[in-house]
Amino acid sequence: MHPEFFHGSLKFYQSEDGFRLGTDAMVLADFASIPPGAAVCDLCAGTGAVGLLLLARDRSVRVTAVELQEAACAILRRTAAENDLGPRLTVCCADLREHRTLLPHGTFRHVVCNPPYDPVSAGAAPENPAVALARTELCCSLDDAVAAARWLLQTGGSLDLVHRPERLTDLLTTLRAHGLEPKRLRLVRHRADKQPSLVLIRAVCGGKPGLAVDRDCVLYDPDGAPSADYRRIYHLERNEPCPESST
Repeated sequence: MHPEFFHGSLKFYQSEDGFRLGTDAMVLADFASIPPGAAVCDLCAGTGAVGLLLLARDRSVRVTAVELQEAACAILRRTAAENDLGPRLTVCCADLREHRTLLPHGTFRHVVCNPPYDPVSAGAAPENPAVALARTELCCSLDDAVAAARWLLQTGGSLDLVHRPERLTDLLTTLRAHGLEPKRLRLVRHRADKQPSLVLIRAVCGGKPGLAVDRDCVLYDPDGAPSADYRRIYHLERNEPCPESST
């Protein structure tokens, strides 16, 4: 494994053959509004990209990463050790479906989640078992992820979540069914003339109805050059090359 760097300093490892860092993690970390000193739970953490981006952005934040796959947790523990994150990052290798025994109720004011997108009924899962678990609802459905977030959140706390636009109806109805009121929505497009590829939602535990829709996040200009949104999300200066990205 070769390290990558967040914000030019924080060393980040990921699996060579597992689920790789994609645009979804980057836009979720950018979308999440986390105040200084906050304790955050990162559900479906994988190798920890979202939580690590939050830690790199604000050294006072603390993250508890919950991930089912031990191999991903081992990589995240290595990342934590080599960056000397100490108590700022706690790795919890566990099944979030067991949330009632995993962590106390109402532990967090903020939860972030990048869950599996594809229902089992969508078709054949990827052959790589690690990728299949990350992409397909084999062990974590949307309802499972939202139920865990609801258990962990304090009243008034927020869940920031990324998913596919075609699941938007499922997202909104599932959130509200668990007492998490959708309050903010943002679509992500590769270009302004393309269909959205991702949707970002913030929901508030016990919040009142009322959904604000942000302007779209557009990653590339009409000429194919990285947009201002892209450069902000990837923390790039004007003269830096842009990394390859995927969703």
